[in-house]
Amino acid sequence: MYVYLPIALTSVSLWLVVGLGLLVGLLSGLFGVGGGFLMTPLLMMIGIPPTVAAATDANQIVAASASGTLAHWRLGNVDFKMGLLLLVGGFTGGALGVHVIKVLRATGGADFLIKMTYVIMLGVVGAFMFFESLNALKKQKAAASMSEAELKREEDKKKAKAKKKGMLSSLPFQVHFEKSGVTHSAILPIALGIFVGVLAAIMGVGGGFLMVPVMIYLLRMPMHVVVGTSLFQIMFTCVEVTFLQAYQNHTVDIVLAILLLAGSTIGAQVGTTLGKKLHGDQLKILLAIIVLGVTVKMILGLVLEPSLLLAHGGGH
Repeated sequence: MYVYLPIALTSVSLWLVVGLGLLVGLLSGLFGVGGGFLMTPLLMMIGIPPTVAAATDANQIVAASASGTLAHWRLGNVDFKMGLLLLVGGFTGGALGVHVIKVLRATGGADFLIKMTYVIMLGVVGAFMFFESLNALKKQKAAASMSEAELKREEDKKKAKAKKKGMLSSLPFQVHFEKSGVTHSAILPIALGIFVGVLAAIMGVGGGFLMVPVMIYLLRMPMHVVVGTSLFQIMFTCVEVTFLQAYQNHTVDIVLAILLLAGSTIGAQVGTTLGKKLHGDQLKILLAIIVLGVTVKMILGLVLEPSLLLAHGGGH
């Protein structure tokens, strides 16, 4: 069964789109990411223009993240104080990113920017999370048999952490976040929010695939609180981006968005339930593998497409 998408100007399989929404909702509840880093490339692969895919995906992320936020709020996993500061920056960055897309659409460079941003950001984040997770798993296995070496590594780790903490604690406007058990300058989450807000507009993502690693490794927040707080921030940032994209750029396809929403809302609840059964390091390495897989697919698309176009052109 096929449906016509008025903004994307193409027809797609109804069950394929709903299935994609279900998959992305599952990732949202499981990892605390909006899923846009996966959905936008998948939509482009089935023939949706990049600008429409990014803008519409931001809309479906609202439902997936809202469903996931509700589930994690019930479990007590949302740091609202941290989330509100992230939102202050997210709203600012989202407005800036939408304006950038508007300018680039006028010059014809928006599609290329979206694709290249995906390749660079996903590659860097995926590689970092993968190797960090592998190191964490290796340390756990070697702890019993290599006690002296382990103690030395832990000591070095504490020194590095203390140095980083000293640098961050020198910033003004220090705030204690009770739920996360950490103290940071309010400037830090606001700056991170601005960065993620820009990406939300350019890439059609909530920014969770970047925010989650940052909250874990830089802000040192517990994994379970990171997931819930990330979804809270993603939800409101994507509400703003969706409105601005529809109003300024007219790139939100409401039919496509509704189909994606139908699957993602259910998937988020299932993902939250599965996430409770997995260890934190297992979640990190699974997310890293998915991110790297999407990166490879995007790179292949950029490398192979010109040759395919050339082959078609040579036949005429």
